[in-house]
Amino acid sequence: MSKVSYYTAEGLKKLRDELQHLKDIERPRASQAIAEARDKGDLSENAEYDAAKEAQGMLEMKIAKLEETLAGARVIDESQMDTSKALVLSKVRIKNQTNGMEMTYTLVADGEADLASGKISVNSPIGKGLLGKSVGEVAEVQVPNGVIKFDVLEITR
Repeated sequence: MSKVSYYTAEGLKKLRDELQHLKDIERPRASQAIAEARDKGDLSENAEYDAAKEAQGMLEMKIAKLEETLAGARVIDESQMDTSKALVLSKVRIKNQTNGMEMTYTLVADGEADLASGKISVNSPIGKGLLGKSVGEVAEVQVPNGVIKFDVLEITR
C-alpha cells in the first residue's frame, strides 16, 4: 500500500509534469540508445549496450517510484485547516532561544521542501518539532548536539 503524502496543487502538478517528461521523452530516448548499441554488434562485449540497459533500468525504477508517490498524493484543502496551529502549508515565524535569531519557514510535504526558498519538510527535525504548536508555545527540536528550543512567534497561511 502506498504512503499518503500531502501536496499543494502546484507541487502535485510538478510531480505529474516530471512523470510525463520521463515517460514521453526520457523513455523513448533510452530505448533509442539501446537500439543503437545493439546495432553495433556482439552484445556480450558491448559496454555501451550494458550501460544503456542499466540506464533504462534506473529510469524505469524512477518512473515506478514517482507513480507510487502520485498514487498516495493528496491535495491539501487549506479552507478546512485550523489556522491556530502549525500544520502543513503553515508559514511559521520562530525565534531560536539560544542565539535570538528569527526565521520564517513554510511547512510542506517532503517532495516540495526547498530550504533556499524557506520551505521545510514536515518530516524534518524542525518541521516535526513545529507541527501542532500554537503561537507562544516552545518547540523543542532534537538535533545531534542535543535540543534546540524555538519560540513560535507567528503562524500564517
